[in-house]
Amino acid sequence: MPSEGPSAANLIIAGAAPVFVLLILVELVVGLLRRRNTYRANDAISSISLGITSQLMGVFTAVVGLTGYALVSGHLALTTLPMEAWWAWALTFVIYDFCYYWQHRMSHEVNLLWATHVVHHSSEEYNLSTALRQPATGFIAGWMFYLPLAVLGVPPLMLAVTGTLNLLYQFWIHTRQIGRMGRFDRWFASPSNHRVHHGQNDHCLDKNYGGVFMAWDHLFGTFQEERDDEEIRYGIRGALGSWNPVWGNLHVFTALWRDMRLADSWKDKLGVWFRGPAWRPEAAKRLAPKPDYDPHHFEPFDPPAPAARQAYAVAQLGLVLIPAVHFLLHQARASRLEALGYALFMIASMCCITGILEGRRAFERLELVRLVLLAVVPQVLGRWFLGLELSGAGR
Repeated sequence: MPSEGPSAANLIIAGAAPVFVLLILVELVVGLLRRRNTYRANDAISSISLGITSQLMGVFTAVVGLTGYALVSGHLALTTLPMEAWWAWALTFVIYDFCYYWQHRMSHEVNLLWATHVVHHSSEEYNLSTALRQPATGFIAGWMFYLPLAVLGVPPLMLAVTGTLNLLYQFWIHTRQIGRMGRFDRWFASPSNHRVHHGQNDHCLDKNYGGVFMAWDHLFGTFQEERDDEEIRYGIRGALGSWNPVWGNLHVFTALWRDMRLADSWKDKLGVWFRGPAWRPEAAKRLAPKPDYDPHHFEPFDPPAPAARQAYAVAQLGLVLIPAVHFLLHQARASRLEALGYALFMIASMCCITGILEGRRAFERLELVRLVLLAVVPQVLGRWFLGLELSGAGR
């Protein structure tokens, strides 16, 4: 059954989407004027498509975390914080960031969580579009780190708004156009110390986890200043090698599943999911060896694509972004089945767009099918998804 309306988080994200696009364009122009452009069309398209996919699927998966939070809140809450009190919001914001620090840190230290979080690190560029590169599988375990807030009596709506604001803050720190900021860098998440976090250099690994406050990194020994003597290389060790948003979400899960099947003991089979990303079972290393990582021969994934193809992909992604915002605002009035069909169609559209960028013939043929469906189906039905009437329909 449809719910009563869009969630507070959906409203905030939908409202912020045009601002994100505007700021991305501003950063692009600034980079071009400075002759320090940090954008590649293919990488940015991949980042934005992953962000859209995350928001679309979050409509259906958020219930997992919300249900778990409600259960703990209903049975274990020590009190209920007053939503009308400013101090309750301030306290929630600080404690949320502390929980975020540990959720973020464990997402780098536990394979099951890394399989989700790796999406955010898979961009080999670093710009505002990278901030949008969010996972669609965070519902698996990430929400558990915020259950202490349920025990403290933080209402679910306060949690949702605080979490969204924390995420929105982190948008602006994904840039190379802002340099160091003095003392601010030491105590708050900033472009400088977050660039370190996204680096795959040895000194960058597992550093600077704080979402807003860097006090947690100082307290637990994970703070690292940006260096002037070594250029940061962005991305992950073991490149994704694809722009596809579905594969971007699933590639590490696929690798872990393969290693689990190759492991020859139950201890190692469990270890695949709960040990660190650098660990593999001996049987998996023997039967499916991986080449050693060589930081001096890192080759970014950048398959050639004609300018016309890139322009087409940018235009089509823009046309997907509009119905994605429409979906976030209006999906609640439709059945879950219709909403899911709408979301999957948009995700399939982005798979076609990114497949075209990779020069894959199969996706070029699928794109033709998609365009035909876009032209024919709404005209036959007389409406767009979620009951949006077409101009002139029914006359």
